[in-house]
Amino acid sequence: MYGYMAAITLLLHPAEPALVDLQAASQGLNRFEHQVIERTNAQRRFFGLRALEVDHRLVGSARRHTAWMTRNRNLQHTTAPVGENIAMGQRNSGEVVTAWMNSPGHRQNILHTGYRKIGVASYTASDGTIYWCQQFLR
Repeated sequence: MYGYMAAITLLLHPAEPALVDLQAASQGLNRFEHQVIERTNAQRRFFGLRALEVDHRLVGSARRHTAWMTRNRNLQHTTAPVGENIAMGQRNSGEVVTAWMNSPGHRQNILHTGYRKIGVASYTASDGTIYWCQQFLR
């Protein structure tokens, strides 16, 4: 965990604003968001589960919460009634999904058989720290 003692001017922006392909573009996802969803669904397929569908309301909720965490430098779960994985400091989508899969509670969310929908967000603070959020619904 990082400790910040000084006041820092925060420039909030998506972790990777370039869109990866037409599918991601049609879903309104940035490259990192799309990759997290793809990697999450690859894990689900590996364990014999169906892929999660992108839900635009969840994407919006995940973006709002991730923006709040980034602005406030606070890794904290939302109060929204959703399943949620959060993280900070991982440098790319592969690292964050690996970290979640190596954590029993986060892994349980990714492999939850009742979840059908997903929303993902990632934002980078001015110092380069990336904040991540996945949200899930039935």
